[in-house]
Order: sequence, then C-alpha cells, then structure tokens
Amino acid sequence: MKVIHLSAECYPVAKIGGLGDVAGALPKYLNQLGVEAAVVMPFYERKFVQENAFETVFRANTFLGDRPFYFEVLKEVSGKLGFDLYIIKIPGLLDRTEVYGYEDDIERFVAFQLAFLDWLLWSGEQTDIIHCHDHQTGLVPFLLYYSYRYKSLSNIRTVFTIHNGQYHGA
Repeated sequence: MKVIHLSAECYPVAKIGGLGDVAGALPKYLNQLGVEAAVVMPFYERKFVQENAFETVFRANTFLGDRPFYFEVLKEVSGKLGFDLYIIKIPGLLDRTEVYGYEDDIERFVAFQLAFLDWLLWSGEQTDIIHCHDHQTGLVPFLLYYSYRYKSLSNIRTVFTIHNGQYHGA
C-alpha cells in the first residue's frame, strides 16, 4: 500500500506546531511497518532545503482560475528522512521563507493542491491513499471526487486529519 501525506509542514523542513511533528514522524513509522509512505509539501526557502540536495522530478503549467502558473516537483535525494520527501515549488507563491502569515495564503495553498493533483494526473505517480493534513490540503478530497479534471484519480482514497481545530483557515 502506498500513502502520500499532503501537508503544509513537515519536520525537519518546516515545523510550526504539531502538524510538522506528525508529518515528519508518521510516514517514517509507516514505512517501518511495510507501508510505502511519502510526504508532499510546499517549497519554502529554509535551511533544510538550502543544505540538502533535491532533484526535479516533474515540471508543468496549470491554472488557478484563469491565471496560469508554472510549478516544479522536487524530490530530496539522500533518503535520510526515512521516507520520500517531495516539495512543490511555485515561483511567486511557494518560494518564500515563512510557512504562514501572508495575505495570499489562501491562493498559495489552493495552488499547492492543484499542482499536487496535476502532478498525480500527468506524471504517472501512483498512490492508494492521500492523507490530507489540515485545511491547507482540504480541497483535495473534494476535487478528487467532484472535479471532472481529476476523474481518473477518483479511485484514490483520502483521509483528512484536523490537527488543531483552532486553525481552520477562516
């Protein structure tokens, strides 16, 4: 079974609270139990990314409404985390130092989710389950099942975990 954890945070790349702890530990322990688990998160200009090697595994253009944007999916190459780590880079949106606190956070995380789904759609990357962590990934289950664009991915099961109900993106 393959599980992709989709998260705005993942220790040691970017950790603000408990979400980063869970996203950095759960995949490692699932892999030890024989599950093939990976993490996909946004690109942040932070120490871990600057000090570790990544390879570009996918490039494409997609749309946020009628606005086109370019994105890249990069994979951490050392494997030292105990799970595969992918980061999605979107110039102008997902290339900043901080995780949260920007006026365009909604736009940033919607674009992140669309880029993730387009990567799955066009790359041939396979998964059985997408584990969505917190509101920054909350559109993915809806889009998988109700968007005609992603109909071919609708057989993928989803899990949605709310790590702290105090933060709900409103």
